[in-house]
Amino acid sequence: MKIVVINGTEKKGITYKLKEIFLEKFKSDASIIEYYLPKDCPSFCLGCTQCFLKDENLCKDREYIKKIESSLREADLLIFTSPAYVFHATGAMKAMLDHFGYRWMPHRPMPEMFGKRAVIITQCLGSGGKSAAKDIKHSLSWWGVSYIKTCSFKLFSDIHWDKLAPKKKKQMTYKLTKLSNKMYKINYNKKAHTSFITKMKFYIVRLLQKSLGKQDPEYTDYKYWKSNGWIDKTRPWKNK
Repeated sequence: MKIVVINGTEKKGITYKLKEIFLEKFKSDASIIEYYLPKDCPSFCLGCTQCFLKDENLCKDREYIKKIESSLREADLLIFTSPAYVFHATGAMKAMLDHFGYRWMPHRPMPEMFGKRAVIITQCLGSGGKSAAKDIKHSLSWWGVSYIKTCSFKLFSDIHWDKLAPKKKKQMTYKLTKLSNKMYKINYNKKAHTSFITKMKFYIVRLLQKSLGKQDPEYTDYKYWKSNGWIDKTRPWKNK
C-alpha cells in the first residue's frame, strides 16, 4: 500500500514522535512518502485565482503543488500532522491547503478523493488540538474525503517528548497504536464509504455547475464536471 504524510512542521518534536508511533505498524510493508512544511511548499497562495478561473498549472507554485497532488492521488492512506499554533493548524499547513482550493468540491475535486481514507494527528500544550484538526478536516471533507479519523492530544506539562511523564507517553502511545491497528486491518483495495453528507454536498454543487454551464458552457469548472460525467449519471464514489 501507499501512504503519504503531510507534516505541518519541519520540527521533529512531539508531533513527529506521535506520527512515528502511528506509522510503526505500516513501515515493513508500505511505501511511505513524506512532505515537510514549509520546505516542500514554501510560498503562500497569492489569491490570483488563476487555478479557479483558468488552469491550475498557471499557479506560481505549481512545481510544489503538482508533486504533492500526485502523491495524494496515488496514496491509499493520507496522514496529516500538525501541532496547534494559537488554536489552529500551523501557518505552513494552512498555506498548503490554500493552494488546493481549486480541488474543493465547488470547483474541480479529484475523483480519487471520494474513496480515500485519512488520519489527522494533532497535539497542543493546553487547548487547540481539536480545532487544529478541524482546520485540516474541513479541507479534506470538501475534497470529497468521507473517512477521516482524528487523534488529538493535550500535553499540559511540557513540549519535549523526553520530559513528558511516562504515564502520559503510555496513554498517547496506546491511543495511537489502537488507531494504527484499526487502519492497518483495512482492505485498501476497496474504496472507503462515501457519506450521506459528502453526497449531498456533491449534488448541491452539481446543481450549481449545471446552472453555470447554461450561462457559459466554456466555464472551466463546468467543463471539468462535464468531462467526468458528473453532470450526467457518473458519480465519483462508484467503481467504473
